[in-house]
Amino acid sequence: MKLLVLAVGRLREEWVRAACDEYEKRIARHLPIEIVEVKDGDALVARIPPRYRVVALDERGREPTSDELAKKLATWMGSGTAGVAFLIGGADGLPAAAVERADEKLALSRLTLPHRIARVVLVEQLYRALSIVRGEPYHRA
Repeated sequence: MKLLVLAVGRLREEWVRAACDEYEKRIARHLPIEIVEVKDGDALVARIPPRYRVVALDERGREPTSDELAKKLATWMGSGTAGVAFLIGGADGLPAAAVERADEKLALSRLTLPHRIARVVLVEQLYRALSIVRGEPYHRA
């Protein structure tokens, strides 16, 4: 299974890019991951691969715990799905077409997060979920 993060906008701040790169590198030791930056919401929807499970990051979505996300990830990994695409909108959020295309909506927080911070939180939580699934000591809850 492959993880795909589709995000509207580019990361401009070096510290944000460095954080994302670090977690992307850690995730890649366990699962293939790709982060794709697109210009707008239309391009975001167009880049969703067929047969992928689609997860829209939306403040109105279900807010899982890290353990719940790990259980979801384990289920997806065992389901034979080609991959999971996580959609991150830009300053105006996700377009309606992206939310409608989603198999589920998840919230990273009830707080409104800038899209660049949402990306860091998402990749860190994906790494944390993988560490929980694999029984590694990163998660200390």
